[in-house]
Amino acid sequence: MDEELLRPEETTGQKVKKILLRTLIIVLVTLLLLVGLLYSAMFVICRGPSPMMRDLFVRTVRETSAIGFLADLYLSPEEIAAIEAGSAADREIEVSTDVGLVEVSAPADEPNAVRTDAWGYSDEDGDGLILADVKGESYAGYMLIVLDPSRVVLGCVPSSLGVRGYTVQEFVEYYDAVAGINGGGFADPNGQGNGSMPDTLVVKDGQVYCGGNGIGLGFVGIDDQYRLRVGFRDAQDVYDWNIREGAGYGPILVVNGEAMDEGYLASGLNPRTAIGQRSDGAILMLVIEGRQPNRLGATMTDLAQIMLDFGAMNACNLDGGSSSMMWYDGRYINNTASVIGIRPIPTSFLVLKEGARDNG
Repeated sequence: MDEELLRPEETTGQKVKKILLRTLIIVLVTLLLLVGLLYSAMFVICRGPSPMMRDLFVRTVRETSAIGFLADLYLSPEEIAAIEAGSAADREIEVSTDVGLVEVSAPADEPNAVRTDAWGYSDEDGDGLILADVKGESYAGYMLIVLDPSRVVLGCVPSSLGVRGYTVQEFVEYYDAVAGINGGGFADPNGQGNGSMPDTLVVKDGQVYCGGNGIGLGFVGIDDQYRLRVGFRDAQDVYDWNIREGAGYGPILVVNGEAMDEGYLASGLNPRTAIGQRSDGAILMLVIEGRQPNRLGATMTDLAQIMLDFGAMNACNLDGGSSSMMWYDGRYINNTASVIGIRPIPTSFLVLKEGARDNG
């Protein structure tokens, strides 16, 4: 009698096992099909009839720390090197910032006054900041226009360099600022770094830190007259040009009102962050979203054109990818590309409250 009562339960258990097994098989087959489809699609891109698509794919994945290996699945090291040849990472250039093209305007006499700049952008709430949407075929993002360049400082905690990194929000809170973007690059061995060590020297309040790291591919600095400079040749320029705030990443995007050539700016589609300055001294802070189905990201050429559209005389690319974040109005206004959350970083560019610098 007991054995007969157990048989239906055994039969039910066997049915459950069969259902689970079939479900598992369906999931595995589906995953294999998707992997096969993705592999085939990338093969067609890399070995198909369009060199432009191949080059864009290679540059896009090679700019990331996580999936750069994908290019190696389809192309030889020699082929990859040929695609990357001539880009910023493969060229040394000499450019010089003509500071005479930038005339820093005095801050508005009336606090909270509504101001419309020469480019037609209006500071409706009178806080000296203008946020504008930026959109293109493959990207979307935001441009923050800071009318008073004296409010822009480098977010950096010297005592924490090599110890811990900070998110953009943490930098904003630490300096009691009102807005910020991520800054320069940092050492990230095997993708396991903690965002604490910059990979170039940094300048905070006129003091140089991590001087042995050099200036990297593209250093950007703000001098004692609040003029943004690019085209640094070596660390000595930091001293000669009286740089007060600065960090490095690159490449340079715009010099003296002209974009760098397309070969130098050749790149893939990824999230981006950049900083620039107009002829009236206003600082331009740009963040671009990417690695999303409807927003793949922007190229360096896209960034240069966006900066020119907003009147930039000089501009430089900052760290991008999963680091690209903008904090404004008490929140992050763009979506992170990181799957593990907001990344800690060693530097950021911040916007202080009006009058904060004068108040010490």
